[in-house]
Amino acid sequence: MSLPALRKSDRTRQAILTAARDHFAMRGYDRASIRAIAAQASIDPSLVIRYFTSKEQLFAAAVDVDLRLPELSSIQKTRRGRALIEHFIARWEGELSDDVLTLLLRSAATNEQAAERLRDVFCEQVVGTLREVVPPEELNRRAGLIASQLLGLALTRYLLRLPGLAERPAGEVIDDIAPTIQRYLAGDL
Repeated sequence: MSLPALRKSDRTRQAILTAARDHFAMRGYDRASIRAIAAQASIDPSLVIRYFTSKEQLFAAAVDVDLRLPELSSIQKTRRGRALIEHFIARWEGELSDDVLTLLLRSAATNEQAAERLRDVFCEQVVGTLREVVPPEELNRRAGLIASQLLGLALTRYLLRLPGLAERPAGEVIDDIAPTIQRYLAGDL
């Protein structure tokens, strides 16, 4: 049985989002324009506004990201840090990867709306995932420390491509960082 074809409006919306992600990734939020995004999607600029109402709303839709974090309570306590970093690496460069994370991280450095969206993702998703395995009085501190490692890794490995980190095999990076994530998750601070 074949899947039903997308409606024209769904195809248009998807074309706009694809073009927007490309433009925001290449030019950043401030330099991307509705006209250029519409041109790449081969549509009239008024349709972008019709579907998304503003550049801000289009950006928000373009960077709607689900980290798809693992349920840590179902993982052995001593393996949770490793499981988290393995998932994070897979989310950036494995079967779960997409361009949305790169777009969001690159944009967050220069645009307050993108920075706010990145904070929201980490507050909602990382803190939400840790809530099940971390005492409430330590939740924000531990989540912040873990986020510093994850975002620092993303910045240095995937955006800046720093030597000594960018070219290393994923398994070695996981081996290096997992103990730190585990300590931040469950060890003494």
